[in-house]
Amino acid sequence: MTRRLLIAALLAALLALCAACGGGPAAPSPSGGGKAVTLGFSAWPGWFPWQVAQEKGLFAKNGVQVELKYFDSYTDSLTALATGNIDANSQTLNDTLASVSGGAKQTVVLVNDNSTGNDQIIARPGITSVAQLKGKTVAAEQGTVDHYLLLLALRKAGLTPADITFKPLPTDAAAAAFKAGQVDAVGVFAPFTTTALELPGSTAIATSKDFPGAIPDHLVVSRELVSSRPEVVQGLVKTWFDTLAWIGANKAEARTIMAKRAGVSEQDYADYDAGTTIFSLADNLQAFSSGSLEKQAKEIAAFLAESGLADAEPPLDGLLDGRFVQGASS
Repeated sequence: MTRRLLIAALLAALLALCAACGGGPAAPSPSGGGKAVTLGFSAWPGWFPWQVAQEKGLFAKNGVQVELKYFDSYTDSLTALATGNIDANSQTLNDTLASVSGGAKQTVVLVNDNSTGNDQIIARPGITSVAQLKGKTVAAEQGTVDHYLLLLALRKAGLTPADITFKPLPTDAAAAAFKAGQVDAVGVFAPFTTTALELPGSTAIATSKDFPGAIPDHLVVSRELVSSRPEVVQGLVKTWFDTLAWIGANKAEARTIMAKRAGVSEQDYADYDAGTTIFSLADNLQAFSSGSLEKQAKEIAAFLAESGLADAEPPLDGLLDGRFVQGASS
């Protein structure tokens, strides 16, 4: 199996298949016609606030009808947005660019957070540095965020992907395989880091904290939704900031809601705080206006192509749209 980004290839094939399926009337997109929009999210501390928004009725307060869809598999959420089966999704910038390289039309409208330690490369006892992964077997979900982190860490340590045996597994399965001693190291994100670290003596040898700004997490929407129903996108963005305010005023109840959705104890969830830096409205305004997001996107696009995770640098036209963050501040 190659180390090329399989998700991009699969998405390109799926999009081509959809285009070739003509003969009958096209199925309506989720965002066309009906009032409800489908917002996807998966297991990541920076995205669990959406569960709070739903349970506390904050979407409705902002005039948007939302079907919140939780994905056990993060990859499935990426595919769902890229193929038009949902309208919006919470996903990383590098995974968004990977989808764009496969032909998906997507726009980043909000920064949820930056990963500042909750993405980790965890190794078995006896391995204390990334350099010691040479000749070892490492598991991660191929083509997604922690595969990307693994490649960054290998490059920093002077290694190449050919120096390890890469074992592609879904993130939950990768964590379980590592815990069972089936691989030497694993790339996982919280809350699956908790599972991996249950292997006695295991330790994180690289984290997203080592690569500041490399893994930003976003609300990403289809470009069709942006063009046809910008008021809905504005409502989603406004809901996010209202949710952060509610969490700030109700920390204990919010933690209970989010820990339950994550399937971990409230103490475990509290331990994730330092590894996820939630972006405030001010942080968002700065990120979109300063050019820092565009700079990150260019760097990631180049890395995806250089590392073979994409055939070519994905186009950045239409990728970033800061007007909804600006609208939330008025």
